[in-house]
Amino acid sequence: MKILVTGGAGFIASHVADKYVEQGHDVIVVDDLSRGFESNLNPKARFYRGDILDRPFLESVFEQEHPDAINHHAAQMDVRRGVREPVFDASVNIIGSIHLLDLAVQHKVKRFIYIASAGAGYGEPKVVPVSEDYPINPITPYGISKHTIEHYLFTYSFLYGLPYVVLRYGNVYGPRQSSKGEAGVFAIFAEQMIAGVQPVIYGDGSKVRDYVYIQDVVEANAAALEKGDGQIFNIGSGTPTTDQEVFDSVRDLLGVNVQARYTAVRPGEIQQIVLDISKAKHLLGWSPEVSLAEGSRQTVAFFLSGTASPVR
Repeated sequence: MKILVTGGAGFIASHVADKYVEQGHDVIVVDDLSRGFESNLNPKARFYRGDILDRPFLESVFEQEHPDAINHHAAQMDVRRGVREPVFDASVNIIGSIHLLDLAVQHKVKRFIYIASAGAGYGEPKVVPVSEDYPINPITPYGISKHTIEHYLFTYSFLYGLPYVVLRYGNVYGPRQSSKGEAGVFAIFAEQMIAGVQPVIYGDGSKVRDYVYIQDVVEANAAALEKGDGQIFNIGSGTPTTDQEVFDSVRDLLGVNVQARYTAVRPGEIQQIVLDISKAKHLLGWSPEVSLAEGSRQTVAFFLSGTASPVR
């Protein structure tokens, strides 16, 4: 299968592209390198540097490649920037995605895998764990823009028969994660502690997130190539983890003696999110396999190796 991976030089999508290459698929990567790095690119994938807002650029890629499937990770993914610049956020996440949907229909793409955000989409849930049918109440422009495309996918499926699957990620972590990326607390803590900088925790350390290791996310993307029909799946661990627990795990693995500095919670951050992943287990045949302890160990080892991407 020929698969177009958008954002394929970034943290998550580069791992997904690696998996698709490993499976024998013909992989094309589109990335503008605003957040990704060429060092993340799989050498067996064909790379086109460009912006998903650039319609003529995308048209040229589709005319040359005619992909069978699209895995759409590319996004404006900074929650805080979305709050500051909601027009930019909407332009990339909504207009850029519509360009891809239009071209997918035009070129008769057989599968569209869309990556959404669980935490930003559900907002501040009143109950946890949160299932896919929980009301969507985003509290940030980023959450709104990412969720909006789910409606477009339903509409494009209804109007044009476009097959799709939506994966709503929890907080993904692992090797290649950037400290400048969304939900990059493992990377932030590791880089700061290694550099001798006192890490900051926003709030008192009690914020709860659902952390899922990158390899588990990759397997969900592999499953989504074959399973799921117009469905939405939470992809997480189903396990609550606090900011303080992440901090303590990274500190203990590094063997450093450092205390966090606590400061005010940032606007738009939810206090608690844990995902119900039973639907993905049942219909995708997917379950997370990597524990937080093992994922933490592998992530910290990556940052200690000195192979992390340079900070821009």
